[in-house]
Amino acid sequence: VDSVAIKDMSGILTPHAAFELVSEIKKRYDVTLHLHCHATTGMAEMALLKAIEAGVDGVDTAISSMSATYGHPATEALVATLAGTPYDTGLDIHRLESIAAYFREVRKKYHAFEGQLKGTDSRILVAQVPGGMLTNLESQLKQQSAAHRLDEVLAEIPRVREDLGFIPLVTPTSQIVGTQAVLN
Repeated sequence: VDSVAIKDMSGILTPHAAFELVSEIKKRYDVTLHLHCHATTGMAEMALLKAIEAGVDGVDTAISSMSATYGHPATEALVATLAGTPYDTGLDIHRLESIAAYFREVRKKYHAFEGQLKGTDSRILVAQVPGGMLTNLESQLKQQSAAHRLDEVLAEIPRVREDLGFIPLVTPTSQIVGTQAVLN
């Protein structure tokens, strides 16, 4: 095995769990370890920081103008957080800002395709819905003129998962669970 990736596609990995998980894996195995978190619940930035402190080898981030909500934490925020510490990335915050400015303009062209989430979503701490599944649900409900029922669907997902033995929400099972929650 060349590397292992921990994937938190719902943004529900707590900072302390990230620290413990990374610490234990690094203690027991000589393997390159990466952490992939989504920013949906607002915990990803803290989870990344604790994982870095525990010795993770790499983390996934996105340039700020394309970050947060369903995606990854902002690169610039993590770079600024780590500046001047033993974990300093060496990345130039000014160059990152010019990249962010470019993608702010690009993003405007695709505004019609964005989901309704505009900040963190604590509902995901209960529903445990991955970012990709959430955007698909929103899109499908919108096509059926039922976008206003998203809260009901999110409330139904944990019940469907329980009925299915707490199946993980990774493609294709996430689509099956989402479809069943909509039908219920």
